[in-house]
Amino acid sequence: MNSVPQEVTTLGYAPSSDPFIPSKDDNYIFRKELIREVTAFLKKPFGDALYVTGPTGSGKTSGITEIAARLSWPVQQITANGRMELADLVGHHALISPKPGEAPIMKFMYGPLATAMKHGQILLINEIDLADPVELSGLNDVLEGRPLVISQNGGEIIKPHPMFRVVVTGNSTGSGDPTGRYQGVMMQNIAAMDRYRFIKVGYAEPATEMDILSRVAPTLNESIREGMVKTANEIRRLFMGESGDDGEIGVTMSTRTLVRWAKLSLQFRGAPNTLKYALEQALLTRSSNEESEAILRISKDVFGEQWR
Repeated sequence: MNSVPQEVTTLGYAPSSDPFIPSKDDNYIFRKELIREVTAFLKKPFGDALYVTGPTGSGKTSGITEIAARLSWPVQQITANGRMELADLVGHHALISPKPGEAPIMKFMYGPLATAMKHGQILLINEIDLADPVELSGLNDVLEGRPLVISQNGGEIIKPHPMFRVVVTGNSTGSGDPTGRYQGVMMQNIAAMDRYRFIKVGYAEPATEMDILSRVAPTLNESIREGMVKTANEIRRLFMGESGDDGEIGVTMSTRTLVRWAKLSLQFRGAPNTLKYALEQALLTRSSNEESEAILRISKDVFGEQWR
């Protein structure tokens, strides 16, 4: 993309074989704003954690891991849920055999938070707004830059490494989900949210998504790729509504789903009405009958004679 600079100077690690460095996707398309905001945070967090918000499948997590991969910055990644406890982040005791066949011994196993703090890694918590705010309040001291005290391990104290960072992602901004689109989203504690800086990741521009499809499905006809991108944006418009929270349908076509549709269209190229057949697997089957009919009408209008 012309808007993305060829080089960016920021903080990172020397290349290494650390298994916690995310794998790099050479076909990934970066967005200028995301690079600028994430690298600025990684370089100088100013005592903040980073909250990345946006609709489902917009590239929140992949944006972080792809940047970390190119900076050789190890990542401890976990997906939150309503039953997640602080101990899942800190660690717990477990019976571990030193070698296969030997008698197990009790040993403390460090969780992703303790590991990231100790070794200067990024703690990435996905779907943070699904977590119980009472449990997340246990992170407040850590987000303030204070040491982690592990009472379960004899009061061990872990001081935060200078390269330790906390990044979270969520479909909401911590204020709950008034639209009802994202089941399980909880309103988070306002004092906890005050410890984050926020960036919003929306769906990519049509030109960017065209570039993505040209890389993941290069043999797909360009007019088909253009139709897919246009269809995706029409579906999103129905999902978001005019004001962003009054949508007419309850499903959307994320960039992830768009890529799936393109790949499946190539895989089932010989099927009758390949585009519809692939779209059913990519999106329609999990939609209601009314939503499927609306999406099919959009698809037919966009593709015209190609929809057969």
